[in-house]
Amino acid sequence: MKRRFLVYFMSLSIPVLLILVSWQSARYLDLEREISLIEKEQEEWVESNNRLIAAIAILSSSERIEHISRNQLGLDRVRPEDVLQIRIGGEEF
Repeated sequence: MKRRFLVYFMSLSIPVLLILVSWQSARYLDLEREISLIEKEQEEWVESNNRLIAAIAILSSSERIEHISRNQLGLDRVRPEDVLQIRIGGEEF
C-alpha cells in the first residue's frame, strides 16, 4: 500500500514539477525582457542628460554671454573708475 501511494505520488509530482519549471522559465523570460526595456530607457535618459549638459555648457559660456550683451543688448563692460562703492557701517555694497 505504501509503495503504491509512493508510485502515485511520484507520478503526479513529476508533471507538477515540470509545469512549475516551465512557469518559472516563462516568468524569467518576461523579467529579462522588462530589464532590457528598462536598460534601454536608462540609456536614453543618460544620452538626453549628456546633451542637456553640453547645451548648458555652450549657453553659459562667457564668450556667448558677452557677445549677446554687446551685440543684441547694446551693453558695454563697466570701467573700474565708473564703479561707485558705498560703505555703510564698515560694510561694502
